[in-house]
Amino acid sequence: MQTNEWAHRMASQTIKLTDGGGNPVAGKEVAFRQTNHKFKFGCGIFDAIQVANRNVPADRLAFLERKLDLFLEVFNAATLPFYWGMFEPEKGKPRTLELQVAAKWLKERHILVKGHPLCWHTVTAPWLLELSNEEILNAQFARIQRDVSDFNGLIDTWDVINEVVIMPIFDKYDNGITRISKDLGRVGIIKAMFEKTREFNPGATLLLNDFNTSINYEILIDGCLNAGISIDAIGIQSHQHQGYWGREKLEEVLERFSGFGLPIHFTENTLTSGHVMPPEIEDLNDYQIPDWPSTPEFEERQASEIEEMYTILFKHPLVEAVTTWNFSDEGAWLGAPAGLVRKDNSPKPAYESLKRLIKGDWSTHVTGKTDENGFVSFDGFLGEYDLVCGDQRASFTLDKDTATVHLVI
Repeated sequence: MQTNEWAHRMASQTIKLTDGGGNPVAGKEVAFRQTNHKFKFGCGIFDAIQVANRNVPADRLAFLERKLDLFLEVFNAATLPFYWGMFEPEKGKPRTLELQVAAKWLKERHILVKGHPLCWHTVTAPWLLELSNEEILNAQFARIQRDVSDFNGLIDTWDVINEVVIMPIFDKYDNGITRISKDLGRVGIIKAMFEKTREFNPGATLLLNDFNTSINYEILIDGCLNAGISIDAIGIQSHQHQGYWGREKLEEVLERFSGFGLPIHFTENTLTSGHVMPPEIEDLNDYQIPDWPSTPEFEERQASEIEEMYTILFKHPLVEAVTTWNFSDEGAWLGAPAGLVRKDNSPKPAYESLKRLIKGDWSTHVTGKTDENGFVSFDGFLGEYDLVCGDQRASFTLDKDTATVHLVI
């Protein structure tokens, strides 16, 4: 492991080890085992809803549990769906309990959960069209108040508003959110939604999220910051159905959006293990084909591309999270072979590559020996750890600039 490459992801830590009587534990071998990473390696894992609620037949449940086991072996973050049209298709009847059960299930397994999204013009509630624009805005505010409050402590990271660059000019179909975005303007609607979300969870991590990586998104972010909007992280979608961006474009995007000095989250990443979508397709949703197979040749390509992309992102000091959008090919967006596992749950080479990086190259498992005063030091990747000494175990968190930690075993 070349620690100089990852210096910004690591720290040195000194531990003072004493027994229950306050005496130093001297001359003892100890092991430091990383149990979780500070960096957020995530997936969209909507299957957690059915697994947690156990509301499917037994054979289907067993299949989904195996899929979730594979997810839990590697990842520490998850995105759950809050598309308004699916979450509350009938006004006043949200799927709150179902999503709470799923978020709790994930949190109990040390998975950080993000809600996606609170405001979006696509898959929004159809009944908004029955309302006036003022009523739509009030309904959106009420939705944020209810959902952010109901999930406080379970979900403290939100994609607050999604794809605002296109929102006011979206013309594929009429919807309530585009209507109010025309009234408020892009910066105005972002400001309103961020302030309302912050009101009901002041400590939450709030993202602005978009697929548009052009200068238009940069101008929008700049306008938001000039308007005093407190954006915690810039969300960048990277659905690469038309082919891998490549190192040059990826580094160019990182350079431009790093200029804001804000954390960057790659919120929706897709690299397929099948053929590449034709370049003339302007809206990815327009590409509808009966079958999009995953092939051994393209699976190797996917693994290579994912390994390069994740390595570039992990090296970048402002990147805090990467989310693979579809964990499995089953049910993947557009029917693409976009998952890390196949439809039958068998892992692809990309899954094995990420597992090796996340749990191997980028994880710390080292040993040391306490001195005569019970002190022992080590270098490791930032995150959560167990210290093991004989049959005793103690947990602690490694972060930058952490003072000496005193553990009693």
